[in-house]
Amino acid sequence: MKLLIVEDEPNLLPVIRRGFSENNHDVSAAMDGMTALTMVENHHFDAIILDLMLPDINGIEICKRLRAAGNFTPILMLTALASTENVITGLNAGADDYLAKPFKFSELEARIMALLRRSGQEHRQPDTITIDDLEIDMKSKMVRRGNDLIQLTAKELRLLYFLARNSESIVSREQILDNVWDINFDMSTNVVDVYINYLRKKVDKPYENKLIHTIKGLGYTLKS
Repeated sequence: MKLLIVEDEPNLLPVIRRGFSENNHDVSAAMDGMTALTMVENHHFDAIILDLMLPDINGIEICKRLRAAGNFTPILMLTALASTENVITGLNAGADDYLAKPFKFSELEARIMALLRRSGQEHRQPDTITIDDLEIDMKSKMVRRGNDLIQLTAKELRLLYFLARNSESIVSREQILDNVWDINFDMSTNVVDVYINYLRKKVDKPYENKLIHTIKGLGYTLKS
């Protein structure tokens, strides 16, 4: 899971970040609203933990801006303001859940995982993604590069789609295993590298402009 934490309390942020990182989640953080909005605009996140009170833009306004822009990333609002009126305001602004401070980390993590399960059913991923001259149509299961139709296996297509959904971001082998294979492989396996090589031969090798890139020690990225 790729998680964004938006929290300006210097004593609380490291605690939340460490908790999710120790459970093998990819965690990013922002301590103000403008930084958070910029990060969401430029990167894909699976969920957002959002403090209500921030030094510039409050959490309510951030929720409203993201929803108005068509971003339906699950948002859990985290705040000391836990009156019924505050909860209703946050939910009406677009938050998916609301957790009052102080809290137990186990409850925070459980709520985030529940949001992810629900969001997988409620918010569809785009059927078609276009990057440079590469077009991936998941509805028809067709991939084109320019005027060429590219034949992929089901697993190759799923891997390519996952890379495309996270375009411009780096995804680790562990993230690919979790999201493409849905089971816990032995992390020493080279199955990811093998399938990346399959994709390169079909999607990149015949073309001058290469889209699939290896980031040494970190993973892979698909970008124009």
